[in-house]
Amino acid sequence: MTDPFDSRKARAAEWFRTLRDLIVAAFEGLEDRVPGEGAAGRFEVTPTTRADNGGGGIMSVMRGGRVFEKVGVNWSEVHGILGEKAQRAMAARGVPGMDRDPRFWASGISLVAHMQNPHAPAVHMNTRMFWTPGAAWFGGGSDLNPAIEYAEDTAHFHATMQAACDAHSPDYYAKFKAWADEYFFVPHRGRARGVGGIFYDDLDTGDWEADFAFTRAVGEAFLPAFLPLAEKRATMPFTEADRETQLRHRGLYAEYNLVYDRGTKFGLETGHDANAVLMSLPPVAKWY
Repeated sequence: MTDPFDSRKARAAEWFRTLRDLIVAAFEGLEDRVPGEGAAGRFEVTPTTRADNGGGGIMSVMRGGRVFEKVGVNWSEVHGILGEKAQRAMAARGVPGMDRDPRFWASGISLVAHMQNPHAPAVHMNTRMFWTPGAAWFGGGSDLNPAIEYAEDTAHFHATMQAACDAHSPDYYAKFKAWADEYFFVPHRGRARGVGGIFYDDLDTGDWEADFAFTRAVGEAFLPAFLPLAEKRATMPFTEADRETQLRHRGLYAEYNLVYDRGTKFGLETGHDANAVLMSLPPVAKWY
């Protein structure tokens, strides 16, 4: 029997891959535009697989560029059977039928950028669709993680995300900003990991087309929100003290992703390629 969601899954997976291609090209274009020593950075592209032949994806990582010290842009389309721990987690979130049919399908794009210049902010972006026989929903968002904050950069990033939200619902920005503030908080440090952005999950309003359109808007807002900041800060002079601040902030970022991040936990628990799941970790970091 054909799943009525099959065509929707295909559309979503194709769009996430298209967004991945667009961002990769934009980042390589930025590497070409910004002056600096050495060659402009380029992505190394590697196919990824999930255990038990459950699909896979594309891992694209650039290291040692003029602008990006390390940036990963991953796309995936995976499917399989959720393990007992994941089933319990989904059931706790209100997903019906986990005890009867624990199949799942998921596709999305995940991006984390760690910058060469300490004045340029690190950034995260993710959009995804998740399906089970009992439910289907979207999730995602983007948040800015500067080691050295500039108020005008924070304002620009949030204004761009707000415009994407406001075009779909007057309630979305306030709701999803607050969700990001809560989600990207590091409890054991008593502080946020950055200056926030938006975050949402379990988005199923009953109008799949509207939810997909909003998720596309979030993804399409990323480059206008981030690229001008990266380009503006990439050539600023910096000191050893600035670099030290950056490396210690990266330690905070690594702690969050390894201890709390839901996507990291899910990827490892469901057998996805560990290198792709841990792509978000910075190349160099320090701790007190």
